Amino acid sequence: MSKDETEAMKWIRKSADQGNTSAQFNLGYKYASGKGVPKDDVEAVKWYRKAAELADHFAQYNLALMYLNGHGVPKDEGEAVKWLRKSAEQGNAFAQLKLGYWYATGRGVPKDEGEAVKWYRKAAEQGDDLAQHNLGVVTSIGLGVPKDEVEAYAWFSLAARTYEPAAKFQKQGAQKLSSKQIAAGKKRAEELRVQIEAKLKGDGK
Repeated sequence: MSKDETEAMKWIRKSADQGNTSAQFNLGYKYASGKGVPKDDVEAVKWYRKAAELADHFAQYNLALMYLNGHGVPKDEGEAVKWLRKSAEQGNAFAQLKLGYWYATGRGVPKDEGEAVKWYRKAAEQGDDLAQHNLGVVTSIGLGVPKDEVEAYAWFSLAARTYEPAAKFQKQGAQKLSSKQIAAGKKRAEELRVQIEAKLKGDGK
């Protein structure tokens, strides 16, 4: 480690010791990844937990993953769900997407298609393309939400801008729709895009 890196670590650690959640998260990440310090999952968990307990949603999400994978702590899906939910409830789109998937599959929580849709939608409305794709899938078959192929087409269209697999579903969906329905789906996709961008801009993201 260079002299500058050593000095930077000194200040990060000092700030973390003083309760700065960003520094605590940063230190946890460094220990988890072995960047700037020897890799140490136990230390990573220690610092993630400190930040997570102070309501840092990034740390809550990463702590959930540590419990999920059994890194630095015994594997515990119950604890993983606990921290994942805390992160999701604070608006972390990655946590919302994963929580939606867990509800869809019954991993760590009772299977609940309605809850899956709820969390997919929250992440999708933050611009998460995989959540938008998943919302398209469940809407196209009526899983946890009324079946609506035009609405599904709109979500697939939105997701396809950055998530390539969604384009295939968009094309397949179009084959089931009339030209009028496709036009309605495109209009709906544009409405969703504008709503999402306005929300993200309003949230300062």
